[in-house]
Amino acid sequence: MKYRTWGRWGAQDELGAANYITPERIAAAAQGVSRGAVFSLSLPLDRSGPMRGGGPRVNPQHVMLRLPHEQIASLADQGLQTASDDAVYMPLQCSTQWDAFCHIFYEGQTYNGRTADSVTVTDGALHNSITNLGERGLGRGVLLDIARHLGLPALKPGDTIQEEDLEGCAEAQGVEIREGDIVLVRTGHLQQRRKEGDWGDYAGGPAPGLGVSSADFLCGRRVAGVATDTWGAEAIPFETPDLMSPLHVILLVNAGVYIGEMWDLEELAADCATDGVYEFFLVAQPLMVTGATGSPLNPLAIK
Repeated sequence: MKYRTWGRWGAQDELGAANYITPERIAAAAQGVSRGAVFSLSLPLDRSGPMRGGGPRVNPQHVMLRLPHEQIASLADQGLQTASDDAVYMPLQCSTQWDAFCHIFYEGQTYNGRTADSVTVTDGALHNSITNLGERGLGRGVLLDIARHLGLPALKPGDTIQEEDLEGCAEAQGVEIREGDIVLVRTGHLQQRRKEGDWGDYAGGPAPGLGVSSADFLCGRRVAGVATDTWGAEAIPFETPDLMSPLHVILLVNAGVYIGEMWDLEELAADCATDGVYEFFLVAQPLMVTGATGSPLNPLAIK
């Protein structure tokens, strides 16, 4: 309840902490671009992704609907033009993604008091869908490279990143976290699995990540969102054995802060370490899938 923002922007609000991303802040973030260097923070959407089965989430399945050696019916007589078409089946949270507020409920409610019946089988999320972030998923991004700050290639599974760790990293990097920022936290966990050549239990297994006290750092500074290079953002095993994903409850349900997962931060982190600049213009819009409880995306950090 400490960081609950229900009603702060009105009883009908579904945007949450992204209300802090104002046109003025977007313009200021864009003015910070000097080199035009662009870093994609997304994993590839293919069958080689981190989802290994055992749950409803699987890797994207890409199929071809039409191949270019097949004639287009309306032009069959001419034989001049052919085309390719394809399709993809994928859970919306099987790769680099945003969580919507309606992804998590606690005691039957999620952000701004919306109840569990606001998500239906036929229509998905009637409230708090990730599409609300469509015009606000951009602005000032800040990388907190915890692994590099600690002199480690990667944190170990189960390691927790607490408030003091985030504060220490920000101070060492000489960067200030401001209202409306989207904070990216690198653990090195994704890169470690990539080097091993096998995702293993990356999806759902023990992992480093944010601890519960990180909410004091993030909510105290009124950030709009936080994203990590891990499957679940939080340290696993969870700090609360009687509650799964306690930080999701604090951030999504109560504070209305967006959570990003499985963001590939390696190239960006290497560049930040080289030039000592840990802030950038971040463009991270979700797909506009009506009623979606989360969305894949290709976040772009621009310096």
